[in-house]
Amino acid sequence: MTRKKALVVRGGWEGHQPVEATELFLPFLQSNGYTVRVEESTDVYADSSEMAATDLVVQCITMSEIAPEQLAGLSAAVVAGTGLTGWHGGIADSFRASSDYLHLVGGQFATHPGKEPCERRGEAEDNYLPHTIDITESGRDHPVTAGIEDFELDTEQYWVLHDDLIDVLATTTHPAQSWQPWHRPVRSPAVWTRQWGAGRIVVTTPGHSPDVLENPNVRTIVERGMLWATRTA
Repeated sequence: MTRKKALVVRGGWEGHQPVEATELFLPFLQSNGYTVRVEESTDVYADSSEMAATDLVVQCITMSEIAPEQLAGLSAAVVAGTGLTGWHGGIADSFRASSDYLHLVGGQFATHPGKEPCERRGEAEDNYLPHTIDITESGRDHPVTAGIEDFELDTEQYWVLHDDLIDVLATTTHPAQSWQPWHRPVRSPAVWTRQWGAGRIVVTTPGHSPDVLENPNVRTIVERGMLWATRTA
């Protein structure tokens, strides 16, 4: 049987621990029959022959920049059938200056609301809030999220700007708090898929740190997302 080829591309802001986070999933990919290549930059995206042979891209790059030829290579590969997936800022907050990248993935991190100002201590935990990940009706039947019930997290809660071409499998709601400038609760996609040409994209917004990725629900969604996004025949 021909082994699938997965390309793990990691880097960017170190606060999301791209090496430690991606290392969590390498054994899963290998045990599911993937040959895995790991790259520490987006240079590989410009290699058309390598991308054409890749069945799945797992991207974990927060912020950073991408050259036009690299993004063109990634986009062309997805259109031709290569799957793309990732979590948190590694896919939903990559390459902020590239509108074409935003167009590819369909959603962009805007903020993660924080605690009440009097509770903040100038640490990462200032932005950790207890919140619920709510599985949508369509998510209850989708292979990525089927059988997963609504679940609670205490970590960064992403507020995402998005378009209508994503299929939302889970949401999270940002409450209207007295210290915040918005005036009613805001529901944001937490897990979504996107069909782009012949390719499949899966974005999972929880995953700020390895301990969040090891949450059984988050890990299951990420791993199923890898399998589902992989190039189909």
